Amino acid sequence: MVTLDLSQALKNLSLSERAKMTKNKSEQLSILVVDDVPKNFLVLGRILRQEGYSIAFATSGKQALEMIISDPYDLILLDVMMPEMDGFEVCARLKEIPERKAIPVIFLTAKTEADDIVMGFHAGATDYVTKPFNPAELRARVRSHLELKRSRDKLQQANEELTEKNRQLSLLNQELHKALREIKTLQGLLPICPNCKRIRKEGGPLEVQDSWMVLEGYLIEHTKALFTHSICPECMRKLYPKLIKKK
Repeated sequence: MVTLDLSQALKNLSLSERAKMTKNKSEQLSILVVDDVPKNFLVLGRILRQEGYSIAFATSGKQALEMIISDPYDLILLDVMMPEMDGFEVCARLKEIPERKAIPVIFLTAKTEADDIVMGFHAGATDYVTKPFNPAELRARVRSHLELKRSRDKLQQANEELTEKNRQLSLLNQELHKALREIKTLQGLLPICPNCKRIRKEGGPLEVQDSWMVLEGYLIEHTKALFTHSICPECMRKLYPKLIKKK
């Protein structure tokens, strides 16, 4: 049985002290319990700590939203019937926060009417647990939704990593295509002999004849151009004058 003294002591805890009621929080799954009845904290805390969870507490909807904004909890146990801001409103506001809307919410309620349950799901809840709490049922539901969230988080992380890898691969492909285009494209100044029209190879000594290559060979080596051979009229007259005269 929960004594009044323990309940009063819990009620006197500051917001920061409630949020720090944990050991090795970074290594634990964290749960925020929101309820305006302090004695329920002790009951829920005793049940959930047996599973090794990190537990934080809020006594109002406003306080809960402030804590949720500053700390990404893994799961929220949310009382429906609270003054000023009930659980339905808290849940609806939570789902409006992009960075926090994926946190699963389990309603704590004494209401078992179908309309109330449906309203909770419409507000964004993932499940509900009826009061008074059945420890085995509570642990099972909490464990189930935490495992689902962990699986979703891992899948989201894997998708993000895959998206980033695809982005990097796309950039690499763009750089590769650009490099290939540059390899097969003539750029800059090409030193060409005005007489024989040979082109000097890049880096080749000016005075060495092997540094110079015929234009056709240079183009084949440095571009994707394909060549077929014909003969222009001027060369035809020089090389085959008799054929020209016959015509």
